[in-house]
Amino acid sequence: MAAVRKKILIIEDEPQIVLGLSDALAFEGFIVASASTGREGVALAKTQRPNAIVLDLMLPDMNGFKVCEVLRQQDRLVPILMLTARSQEADKIRGLDAGADDYVTKPFSVGELIARLRAIFRRAERPASDGAPEVIHIGDALVNLSSHQVTRGKRSEQLSFYEVGVLRLLHERLGQPVSRDEILDKIWGLEASSSNRTVDNFIVKLRKKLERRPEKPEHILTVYGCGYKLAL
Repeated sequence: MAAVRKKILIIEDEPQIVLGLSDALAFEGFIVASASTGREGVALAKTQRPNAIVLDLMLPDMNGFKVCEVLRQQDRLVPILMLTARSQEADKIRGLDAGADDYVTKPFSVGELIARLRAIFRRAERPASDGAPEVIHIGDALVNLSSHQVTRGKRSEQLSFYEVGVLRLLHERLGQPVSRDEILDKIWGLEASSSNRTVDNFIVKLRKKLERRPEKPEHILTVYGCGYKLAL
């Protein structure tokens, strides 16, 4: 049986970027739809139910962060990859907080973007390891890895594909340091580089959801000169 082709929705107002991405994604076997405004993108996402969304931060009618929040309200699990021309870490973190699963900074490599999309799909479709728990306690937080849900007291939040992936890896190696390079390779399928802060940004986001005091973490700990480790 032939594999079902994945549909990608591009929400981007620069025609050249849309054309280049559309051609590259179609060549890789994806079905592509596009919208040039936030409102059009939200409407298309609702009617066409894409398998992933590529969302530009700077749109003519709506703030990209707001568009991301609305998209996430419509569908809690659809992977959202945000395009941003901004280099500030705060903007990337804000995008992740708005519900994005990942981000690529302009100018970007189309090959890298496609690699990240494929990594998202692999992670979404990969079964859990045999014997691996699907519900874990981290401090006073209850984490359901199957439903991508974290609950602390009466507060419940959604976890992205990558957040679940990072937690699975850290839990598999409980109490042991896991390097940034290994996390980037195993979860994102990307090679490490000195400028790539992807792992650090996701750790910041996870700490906000799991730690009582994110600025003084007790469970997702930094191992200086290496990476991170998980302490329950």
